[in-house]
Amino acid sequence: MNFDINDEQQMMLDTARQVGERFGLEYWRENDKKKAYPQEVWQAICDAGIAGTMIPAEHGGVGLGLLDLALCIEELCKAGAGSTLAQMFMLNPVFGGVAVDRYGTDAMRRDWLPAMCEGRMTFCMALTEPDAGTNSLALKTRADRVEGGWSIKGQKIWITGVANSQKMLVVARSTPASEAVKKTYGISLFMVDTDREGITHTEIEKVGTNTLPSSVVYLDNVFAADSEVIGTIDEGWAQLLDILNSERIVTTAGLVGAGQLAIRLGVDYARDRKVFNGKPIGSYQGLQFPLAQTWAELESAKLLNLKAASNFDRGLPFASESNAAKLIAAQAACNATEQSMQVMGGMGYSKEYHVERLWRDARLFRFAPVSEEMILNYISTVNLGLPRSY
Repeated sequence: MNFDINDEQQMMLDTARQVGERFGLEYWRENDKKKAYPQEVWQAICDAGIAGTMIPAEHGGVGLGLLDLALCIEELCKAGAGSTLAQMFMLNPVFGGVAVDRYGTDAMRRDWLPAMCEGRMTFCMALTEPDAGTNSLALKTRADRVEGGWSIKGQKIWITGVANSQKMLVVARSTPASEAVKKTYGISLFMVDTDREGITHTEIEKVGTNTLPSSVVYLDNVFAADSEVIGTIDEGWAQLLDILNSERIVTTAGLVGAGQLAIRLGVDYARDRKVFNGKPIGSYQGLQFPLAQTWAELESAKLLNLKAASNFDRGLPFASESNAAKLIAAQAACNATEQSMQVMGGMGYSKEYHVERLWRDARLFRFAPVSEEMILNYISTVNLGLPRSY
């Protein structure tokens, strides 16, 4: 197993770092304050070719892999953005890129992937529902057959980036659960225009990730043409899981970068701050050890995440690695921001020192896009062979 960064990857990382530093801590603090969508940084990411890292060259991308993309996301997030920037990669290279490249039609690939790579088209995914939550198999959104396509009706919640997207990946039941031959049968995926008649949404007020709005989405007899089906009607469950597990890898890369950023801010403060006898507070083991612990946890999550990404690129199973990496990274990033704030004392609670934003944003990822309890359920049953409790 080779852990060396090759020359091409190093050039990509240098580019990602430069883009990230151009839109540094002050940019993200101001956008968080204004709840402003970070259009400028996303366009810069697209212009640098990073958004199309894993898209084939014939569709406007670079033709590399998810491992390369994960490395770039980490660099971008640790340069000042924190974990929330990773969500933009979930929305576009994953919900748009992976879904269309793997399961879309030739026409979708030809028309939509270059637009995604260039920043002309952005995506969101309507999956979570008020009464289903993590139990996606219990979703109630229906897709009924009509002439030329499907009529979709239902309600979704906590859908990120709706107002700023052109396309929405909608997950719906095309065969009722009561008629399905098995519980995973009857799920279908549709890629529709976000501004299509019948789609409305209301923004949710929240604690963090303020630069990307989250919404309740209402689907009132929304028409989806047969040409807008992603994958196979009634057999979209496995395809959805493939998309979601690659989403874990992107999430983890952002959390690792955010944790590294928080540690750097805490370390810089601890080196400069002197309180007793002219010694920097960073010389005290009571402050050193918690930061060192989170560094070790983040490094572990990073390596496991890169293994998951490598498996994805080689067509090998990667769900166990991607889920476990996300579990560790979310906890470690929360610990890193918490410990950095603790090092700074009262100043860590101020807007001036930036860590409070990293803290608010990172906390989301202990229960989203999948909760740590559900990841532990997965590990218990799949990796340990224990009986299911749900």
